[in-house]
Amino acid sequence: MQNNRNYFIAIALSVVIVLAWQFFYMNPRIEAERLAQEAQLAQQQSQEAAQPTSPEAPAATVDGGLPAGAGAAATTPASANAPRIAIETQDLVGSINLAGARFDDLKLKQYRETVDDNSPIVKLFAPADTADGYYAELGFIAGENAGSVPGPNTVWTAPEGAKLTETTPVTLTFTNEAGLTFSRTISVDEHYMFTIEDSIANAGTNAASVAPYGRVTRYNKPATPSIFVLHEGFLGVIGTEGSLAEHDYSDIEDAAVTNAKATGGWLGITDKYWAASLIPQQTLPYESRFTYFTDGQARYQADYKNDGISIAAGQSSSVKTLLFAGAKQVPVIDSYQEELGIPKFDLMIDWGWFYFITKPMFHMMDYFFHLVGNFGVAILLTTIVVKLIFFPLASKQYASMANMKRVQPKLEELKAKHGDDRMALQQAMMALYKEEKINPVAGCWPILLQIPVFFALYKVIYVTIEMRHAPFFGWIQDLSAPDPTTFINLFGLLPFEAPTFLHLGVWPIIMGVTMWLQMRMNPTPPDPTQAMLFNWMPVIFTFMLGTFPAGLVIYWAWNNTLSILQQALIMKRHGVEVELFKNIANMFRRKPAQTK
Repeated sequence: MQNNRNYFIAIALSVVIVLAWQFFYMNPRIEAERLAQEAQLAQQQSQEAAQPTSPEAPAATVDGGLPAGAGAAATTPASANAPRIAIETQDLVGSINLAGARFDDLKLKQYRETVDDNSPIVKLFAPADTADGYYAELGFIAGENAGSVPGPNTVWTAPEGAKLTETTPVTLTFTNEAGLTFSRTISVDEHYMFTIEDSIANAGTNAASVAPYGRVTRYNKPATPSIFVLHEGFLGVIGTEGSLAEHDYSDIEDAAVTNAKATGGWLGITDKYWAASLIPQQTLPYESRFTYFTDGQARYQADYKNDGISIAAGQSSSVKTLLFAGAKQVPVIDSYQEELGIPKFDLMIDWGWFYFITKPMFHMMDYFFHLVGNFGVAILLTTIVVKLIFFPLASKQYASMANMKRVQPKLEELKAKHGDDRMALQQAMMALYKEEKINPVAGCWPILLQIPVFFALYKVIYVTIEMRHAPFFGWIQDLSAPDPTTFINLFGLLPFEAPTFLHLGVWPIIMGVTMWLQMRMNPTPPDPTQAMLFNWMPVIFTFMLGTFPAGLVIYWAWNNTLSILQQALIMKRHGVEVELFKNIANMFRRKPAQTK
């Protein structure tokens, strides 16, 4: 059947790339990421057992325009003994190092390393004297008559017993020899946004100038490199009207990026689910860059430097900076963009090329989740809505298939008439299509138009933190991870794990069965090549999808089931017999021997 050929070739071409990429490129990285996380967790537990968390500050070296010490990361005796201010909020726990007023100890209370409720909570920031140092810091560069200004080595003064919570901000102070008093008030909301308000009072006799700076620094990049569907590394929107700038770690290792001078925007470093970003005061111009340093401790750094601020004698000036450090929850990120006026802050979540589809799809899924309380069920409901939206196109698709089925006897007559003369056969077939007013490729367009929807759903399930560790029912405890069962060990009855390439769980098998049934809605094509594709495609897809996120496999199985019902309904409306069971029976019927 010509339409069957076009239909299944369209399916194959639309998904073979993403399947091959998943199977040969992404799956090994998923396995490597799992092993790396286990190793990192073991290292973290070993470090915590061996030594307490200690404060630190960098050594005094000049770093590309930032103040002395702003780029280095070695521990100094003064900072090693500096006190800390505890952080305790609804979503965060940690401390601020008074040496440099550095945010270098932060954990996310609502998230754990694994689905095990007893696993450690996720650690975002870590001090510079640890192997996985990761921190954010704000300071000043001295200008005219400024004297020594707060930098990485400055030990700030804090009120005794101060503790940072949602309702209790803390104020740090530092006074230098030039008569400048720096007051830093740090507050935090119930989620992940810190507000740092710096006030500089000049009690001296001369005007002074200082330039604020900020940086996010980390030692290690993720255990596995960024993959095609996800960006991890440096990102930012430089300037109020700027576009999203994304740079992989490897890009910055090769060459630092210095951004054009701008006013407004934000910059930082992102992981799959977490990020740290500085939002400079939106009214002050700044220069920014993304860099990689190899002197001493190797490190990646996103930093900026404002233009100088002049403070007249007897006067004061202030600057306000925001620091986002936490989980990339969609509603939280969106609220920061709207309420705080941070330009394009929602792009911190990697919505991908089909942003205009991916984000609305997430919101639809999230809406259903809040109705039913289960993201797996939300995926099923979202699939129904998508099928309803595409119903008119599907109707045309199946109508085309019905018309093709109607003229099938005439096509067989043409094949018998023209034999091996392919050119004549093609011309006769096209004439027949024109006479019957049939477009043989009409059935392919609905499939092609749904490809962006497939990619968007894949993106939602793989990238959004809301899907992380989100359970369905039974053995599916994480919709963003593959089905943990596998037939190799009889779905958990035997005490060993299957190799990744043989991993095939219950849901992928269900998906394969539904795909096989959907393809049996039409007879097997008479052409041997097409018939082989027809018969083996469900098997190949079943194994390839075995290591896809369980949420996507559930979607595909449910989508196949709805497609079977939809096709049966439309075919009946066009007066075409539904031959599902007949086609299945024909598979097992012995073929007559060919006569010579």
